[in-house]
Amino acid sequence: MASGRSAVSLMRAVQVFEFGGPSVLQLRSDVPIPKPSDHQVLIRVHACGVNPVETYMRSGSYARKPTLPWTPGHDVAGVIEQVGPCVTTFQKGDRVFTSKTISGGYAEYTVASDDTVYHLPDSLSCKEGSAVGTPYFTAYRALMQKAHAKTGETVLVHGASGGVGIAACQIARAHGLRVLGTAGTLEGMRLVEKNGAHKAFNHREVGYTDQIKHDTGGGGVNVIIEMLANVNLNRDLQLLSNGGRVIDELQDTAAAILAGMEVGWLKPVVGPEFPLEKAAMSHEEIMKGSGARGKMILNI
Repeated sequence: MASGRSAVSLMRAVQVFEFGGPSVLQLRSDVPIPKPSDHQVLIRVHACGVNPVETYMRSGSYARKPTLPWTPGHDVAGVIEQVGPCVTTFQKGDRVFTSKTISGGYAEYTVASDDTVYHLPDSLSCKEGSAVGTPYFTAYRALMQKAHAKTGETVLVHGASGGVGIAACQIARAHGLRVLGTAGTLEGMRLVEKNGAHKAFNHREVGYTDQIKHDTGGGGVNVIIEMLANVNLNRDLQLLSNGGRVIDELQDTAAAILAGMEVGWLKPVVGPEFPLEKAAMSHEEIMKGSGARGKMILNI
């Protein structure tokens, strides 16, 4: 914090006072720093992931509307600044990440419940840490807990060059699956293959589903991780083998991913980066959907 703000315990944070387009994201410098209660921690945010769900919430189109004024942001990484009186697993100075902030992550400081916060290994930067939460928890839950993917099966990851897609490819490859991924650009396809896919396909090419069928010898795939079921579900069903499963993207999950950090197969890919004052631009960019390439983040 700048010295001019420290005396009154204020911080910079992006706030939404009315639902609407990206322009409703207002950067304020007079937001009180939240105080952690019994089982909460205060995190000095270094980076925050930008998720599509935050654009829906900002516009007011999401099923659960946040109370205004509202600060977006779920996935953050940073350093513990203060702990609540009942917290025993963390102390000031610990590097951590979470996917469930309470006060919002588009801010210099945020609070989170201590049971949703995890130690960030030295092997990962705070930028990478902010790309772990929602993507990897979602992908692990979808693949391992819902689809019950097994070694030797074939998984197709649609939109595999985005944050969740890359996580799904890495997790599937680490668990011995044959991994097929799709992307919308040549750059995205290369990124997908670099992060665990045995083969990548361009989902903007006419006939790409025929290519996938050919790759599987006509037998189809066992599991499909789908980011846009409303767009691709009909085609997905034609690609499934008998008894195959289609899994939609899930937002809220808790999964065992810390082992992946320790072993080394979990390596988030940081995509476009924006400063906090460009939060509106990050929402404009993510809404375009012009070809994902890693997890979009805010540097704070």
